[in-house]
Amino acid sequence: MTVIIASFLGFLALFTAIGVLSSFYSRKTTSDYLIAGRSVSPWLTALSAVATNNSGFMFIGLIGYTYRYGISAVWMMVGWILGDLTAWLFVHHRVRFHSEDVDVATVPALIGTHRDQVARPIVVISGLLTFILLGVYAAAQLKAGSTALNTLFGWDLRAGAIIGAVIVVIYCFSGGIRASIWTDAAQSIVMLLAMIVLLTAAALKAGGPAAVWSALETQDPQLVQWMPAGLEFGFSLYLLGMTFGGFGAVGQPHILVRFMAIESVEQMRRARGIYFVWFVPFFMAGIAVGLYARVIIPDIAALPLAEGMSASQAAELAMPQLARTLLPDLLIGLTLAGLFSATMSTADSQILVCSGTLTQDINPRWRQSYIASKVGTLLVTSLALAVALYAGQGVFSLVLIAWSALGAGLGPVLILRVFHVRVATATSLAMMATGIVTVVAWNLSGYDDDVFKLLPGMVASFAVFGLARATFDRSANVAVE
Repeated sequence: MTVIIASFLGFLALFTAIGVLSSFYSRKTTSDYLIAGRSVSPWLTALSAVATNNSGFMFIGLIGYTYRYGISAVWMMVGWILGDLTAWLFVHHRVRFHSEDVDVATVPALIGTHRDQVARPIVVISGLLTFILLGVYAAAQLKAGSTALNTLFGWDLRAGAIIGAVIVVIYCFSGGIRASIWTDAAQSIVMLLAMIVLLTAAALKAGGPAAVWSALETQDPQLVQWMPAGLEFGFSLYLLGMTFGGFGAVGQPHILVRFMAIESVEQMRRARGIYFVWFVPFFMAGIAVGLYARVIIPDIAALPLAEGMSASQAAELAMPQLARTLLPDLLIGLTLAGLFSATMSTADSQILVCSGTLTQDINPRWRQSYIASKVGTLLVTSLALAVALYAGQGVFSLVLIAWSALGAGLGPVLILRVFHVRVATATSLAMMATGIVTVVAWNLSGYDDDVFKLLPGMVASFAVFGLARATFDRSANVAVE
């Protein structure tokens, strides 16, 4: 256990050092702190986006989902990648262009700013949504990492959250978004390396794909069924829902800010290629780890470390449990560092975006204050840590809908904005509210396993736009810039 802890802490120290080194390249301006002066290379942009986009979703959610449902998880991968690719092809480069065109550093400011005016209600409301949803999301990332360390090391539940928060503050204070991007790139490499090491050990233990298939079929024939069972609305809507899930990146400020920071619009194509060369194998590896975990640890909920957990909670710890079963102590530390860094790579991005929203959108009097940006980071981190330490499990129920709420609340309005469509303030606010309410209602309806909640959320938001355009005077509600 001493070797595992030393290896784990060593990797965390490496990430911190990388973030601190970025301070030598930083300038003491709010633009540099929030979008790195729009000077980030396509390589760093792509690797950072991979880490921030997937993080705990991949190491905890996807692997746990695959452990429980088997080979049908590939359709989540197919849909998510198609939706993500669509966002890259049609939206992300426009975000980079328009954010520089109107000289803004946050997504709420981009949504509410046109060349001739700023719609303050849109900026403030979308800023508040960003602050609340991403703040809770960041808190849950800290808590998820803490829970994993408590389960595997027996550490106090507060320890992991505090360690994560302290590390995030250290390197964010050192270099702002540049430090976050640099450490995300390093974390992305460690995350993929951890996957490769674990898959190699699992294949040596359980055999190749044919052996895994046979073992899964013996456990439960449903695990090797390609199509998900019992879909209320059929497979096509299920896959479309997953595609909208990937497309939901268009409403995620902590991802979009990376595209604002890339050095030029022309570099977006290169970043896209690097992103998918990294992202697709990473997604495939996550599914493979989940399948191998099911073969090697068929009853994970019965393990001593999973005592008192539900089956779904125990499944979410499949990766570290598999590492403990197969790997030597040094490599267990590497794998746990990959898992913990996955949560940090999302938390740091969300905390920086929230602090930028606080100083740029909600209280623009602090817009040019570099010190206020840092104070905002410290404040947001403190609030996220407080939620992680003291909130009950209800926080996680909010995390499950945070991606969809942001995607449906901000995504449609952002899409119209970057495609030169100006929408009346009242219509924009109605679109945001309708998208979020629909996501929450669909989540409560019990149909979320049949159609991912972001699909009805986005459709409802765009329906409000269509209704407003058809009902009211067009010139008062929408115009092409």
